Amino acid sequence: MPAGSTDGARGIDDVVRRLRAIAAGLPPTDGVAVFNRMYLTVTEGVRTGLGGFADPAAVAELDVLFAGRYLLAVDAVAAGRRPPACWRPLFELRADPEVHPLQFALAGMNAHIQHDLPLAVVDTCRRLGREPEQLEDDYHRINGLLAAVETAVREQLMPGPDVLERLEPMTHRIGAWSVGTAREAAWGSVRLLWGLRGRPSAARACATALDGAVGLLGRALLLPLGLRDPAVETSGVGTPAVGTVGAPVVGAPAVGMRPAGTPVAGLLPVARSRPATDGTRAGR
Repeated sequence: MPAGSTDGARGIDDVVRRLRAIAAGLPPTDGVAVFNRMYLTVTEGVRTGLGGFADPAAVAELDVLFAGRYLLAVDAVAAGRRPPACWRPLFELRADPEVHPLQFALAGMNAHIQHDLPLAVVDTCRRLGREPEQLEDDYHRINGLLAAVETAVREQLMPGPDVLERLEPMTHRIGAWSVGTAREAAWGSVRLLWGLRGRPSAARACATALDGAVGLLGRALLLPLGLRDPAVETSGVGTPAVGTVGAPVVGAPAVGMRPAGTPVAGLLPVARSRPATDGTRAGR
């Protein structure tokens, strides 16, 4: 392995430990937990396959810097501060029972890929003295892993046929979003930000605009569907409260959401999942 890759792998180990700690502190139905568990799967996959990349040191550095932006958002919310605009929809709506778990997963992917990823690539190039083109092949190799995880998430979290017909707005909304398209857009942002590296004020303005635009898309992905869990409606508890930005992340209760049942791949209760009909299962 090239010099530095061992330290990078150690850094990924730290990221995995942190993601596991976040998962342990959240109920499975929490919107942040849905994204976090999926992201943990991706990070473990990158760590396992690190030696197969052309530049393992750069991939490890990128993975750590990439994860760091999500973890900073987690820490900001836990401390009562506002996270970046791209992350606000997920943290604000994390406990809304009218938002489906699949929406949470895709909204988190949207924020992390379309905003955090290009900034992390630029930071990696600066730290390691690389040009973006030197990372491009490895960048696209990760697409296969992400596409597989996205497919698994859609299969596991798509509701059963008994409620699917009621979710037509969601199927149209999320059907237009994909990891591949998001990562291609992110690479375009990398080129733009890298081209502005000698103009700090312009680069900051571009990053701020990107943050806001990605946040708007995330909010669209999380538009409530108007569905309520009958268990909540008949419990006498009242209208479930929507999560707030200032709510602690690790250990934060999913207010008004029903207790987790038996999870499918640890992502959501079986009652909200669609049973597999072809025998295929996503690797986790």
